[in-house]
Amino acid sequence: MLAAATGLGGPGGAPRPVAAAGAWQPGCVTGCATGAGTPRATPASPTRVRVARIGVDSPLATLGLDRAGTLVPPADFTRAGWYGGGPTPGDPGPAVIAGHLDSRRGPAVFARLGELRPGDRIEVWRGEHRVTFRVTGTLRTPKDAFPTATVYGPTPGPELRLITCGGDFDRRVGHYRDNVVVFAVADPPVDPLPRSAAG
Repeated sequence: MLAAATGLGGPGGAPRPVAAAGAWQPGCVTGCATGAGTPRATPASPTRVRVARIGVDSPLATLGLDRAGTLVPPADFTRAGWYGGGPTPGDPGPAVIAGHLDSRRGPAVFARLGELRPGDRIEVWRGEHRVTFRVTGTLRTPKDAFPTATVYGPTPGPELRLITCGGDFDRRVGHYRDNVVVFAVADPPVDPLPRSAAG
């Protein structure tokens, strides 16, 4: 399950401090309110992510925030989702794609995310355009000490963050104690798509 405490909301679209470890409740997968509404996909929105090394080839849902400013995870455990309130992959800044680690039925879309190593490639499709990223590092961090500025802070160019759960499963609260975050940079570096292409 993806039960991440990854605070993405806040004034002016900046990341807010990390929510408590239980911020992503398993029941908050469908039917949860998204404070400002769920972002709508545009023609240049990302549509697919592929990570060959770990067998991921997933269409992308567009994710929003709940009223507490916490990312609402994908409803489908076999699909990843892009946070539509942040940068689009290929544009400057850290674009965020999240997915579940597992479900009651078994492994989910990002079950093997922690296996990625520096140099591994990630491909994201925006319409007919493909943006390729190169992994620079992986971080496993306790949810109650999530490094918001490191994950969501400004970057000099297009970057990507893939996020799922990790660590031990806490049966008392019903989710994992940690997050796994994969950091990646555009490779080769790309110029942002023209504003008109972004809708």
